[in-house]
Amino acid sequence: MKRTQWKIHAEKLVDENRHIRLSTVDVELPDGVKFTQYVARMPRCAMTLVLNERHQALLMYRHRFIIDQWVWELPGGYVDHAEDVAAAAAREVEEETGWRPRSMQHLVTYQPSIGSLDQPQEIYLARGADPTDTAPDINEAEDVRWISLQEAAAMIDRGEIVGAATVVAIYRALGLDT
Repeated sequence: MKRTQWKIHAEKLVDENRHIRLSTVDVELPDGVKFTQYVARMPRCAMTLVLNERHQALLMYRHRFIIDQWVWELPGGYVDHAEDVAAAAAREVEEETGWRPRSMQHLVTYQPSIGSLDQPQEIYLARGADPTDTAPDINEAEDVRWISLQEAAAMIDRGEIVGAATVVAIYRALGLDT
């Protein structure tokens, strides 16, 4: 089967910093239609679904100003340039929640919005965690709780969990033989 790719004629940088590269791209479709598309490229992110022995997930409650909503989500963040992705995911758990994961296993990698955003998201599964002497960063989380996977799925239905990484991780974990 012949596959025809879209043609890129030009890309113009709009803005760039350590968090995002925003550009416009002139594209031509296989049928000849041309248009300009905004494209955002962001650094790789690593999140961790930490599960305890009772199959509860470690979630953070935080305000997301962009959507002006309080939500529950996984700990996670950007991977520094040469940092190991699993190490970054574990580091974020500890910094944001005050818990240190006992193990790290890659769960899934996905792109949240491939029509206009390039930002690889890697989710890890940690089985068990130990509390540290470090308090969670007040700028990261208002509250940190262990919540059952079934309750987390109900929270998705109620709109209390809306972030793609957390939704993907919860549904993926429900399909695992935990």
